[in-house]
Amino acid sequence: MVDISCELCGLKLRSPIIAASGVMTRDGESIARAAAGGAAAAVTKTISSAPAKVPRPCIAKVREGIISFDMLSDMSADQWARYEMPKAKRSGIPIIASVGPGPEDVSRVAPRMVEAGAEGIEVPVPSDPDRAAELVRVAKESVKVPVFAKLMNPLMQPDAVAREVEKSGADAIVAAGPVGPCLSIDVESSMPMLGSPGGVGYMSGPPVKPFILKCVADVASAVRVPVIGCGGVSSGRDIVEFVMAGAWAVQVSSGAIIRGHKVYGFLADDLIKFMRVKNYETLGDLRGKALHHLPKESLRTSAAPVEVIASKCTACGLCESSCPYGAIRVVGRLARVDPAKCYGCGLCVSLCPTHAIRF
Repeated sequence: MVDISCELCGLKLRSPIIAASGVMTRDGESIARAAAGGAAAAVTKTISSAPAKVPRPCIAKVREGIISFDMLSDMSADQWARYEMPKAKRSGIPIIASVGPGPEDVSRVAPRMVEAGAEGIEVPVPSDPDRAAELVRVAKESVKVPVFAKLMNPLMQPDAVAREVEKSGADAIVAAGPVGPCLSIDVESSMPMLGSPGGVGYMSGPPVKPFILKCVADVASAVRVPVIGCGGVSSGRDIVEFVMAGAWAVQVSSGAIIRGHKVYGFLADDLIKFMRVKNYETLGDLRGKALHHLPKESLRTSAAPVEVIASKCTACGLCESSCPYGAIRVVGRLARVDPAKCYGCGLCVSLCPTHAIRF
C-alpha cells in the first residue's frame, strides 16, 4: 500500500504537493481551487505592508517554462486578513502565508496572517546570508508558527544562506525561487513580453528544474531542517527526483499556470503510480537516496555500454538518430547497441521515451 502523506513542521499533509506562492494562490478563491484540485497545502502570494503595483503584462509562457514579474500581492494585508484568509481556510488544507519583502513587512504582516488563520509563515530571503538571517529572526520573533525560509536565488551560495537561516531559527527551507533576471521578446511587435522595467522577468517551470534540483541537494546536505523543492515539477518522476535529493515536499506553481489547478491531483496520482511500480511504500523510502551518489571530488571517466530492455523498446528510432557516436541501430523491432562504439555518454538513456535503455 503506497502512502504519500507526510508531516512537515507539525503540519499533516495528504501528499507532498504544495501550491506555491504565486498567481495561482493570489486570493482565497484561487487557494480553494488549488485545494479542490488536490494541493495538500498552499502558500499565499507574498503579502506586503502595502499593495504591490504589478506590471502588465506580467506572465508569459516561453517554450516549456514561464517568465514572470508578479511576486508580490496587489491586495492589502487588511484584505487578506479580513477576507482572503478566511476563504482560504475554508478549503480545509493548511495555509502558509508568504510575507515580505523587508523586515518591517514581516514584523507587521506575519502576526496578522497568523491571527487570521495561517498555520505557517514563508519568508522570501535574498542571497546575502546576513540579510536572510535577519528576515528569519524577525519572523521568529513575530510569530509562534513554523517559519519557512524561501531562498530566492538558487544560483548564489544556497548552502551558505541555508546554514545561516537555520541558525536563525528557520523551521524549514524552500529551495528555491525563480531564476533570473531574463528576457523574452515578441518578434511580431519587437516589444518585450513583460511590462516590467526593461521587460525583465524570472524563469520558472521545467527549464529550471536541474538548477533547483542541485540547489535542493546542496541545501539538504548542509542543514538538518526539512527542505522543500520548488521549481519545475511537472510529473511524479520529478517529485521522486526532488525527494531523492533530500526534499520532504515540493511546491508547484508553473505547472498549475500551464495545466490548471487539477495538476496537483494529477501529480499525486503519478507519484503513487511510480512508487507502486517500483515497490516504494512511503516517501521515507526515497528521501535522500541519491545524496550518497553525489561525491564532491570523484570523477567517473569509464562506463560500460548501455543495454536495451527488449520488452520496453518500441523501435521508435530516437536513440539511433540522436546517438553522437553512431553506436545504436534499430534492427527489426529492437534497438541494438554496438559495444565497440558506445562511449557511455548517457544521452540515449535520458532521451528514451519508454525508459528502455539503461547502464
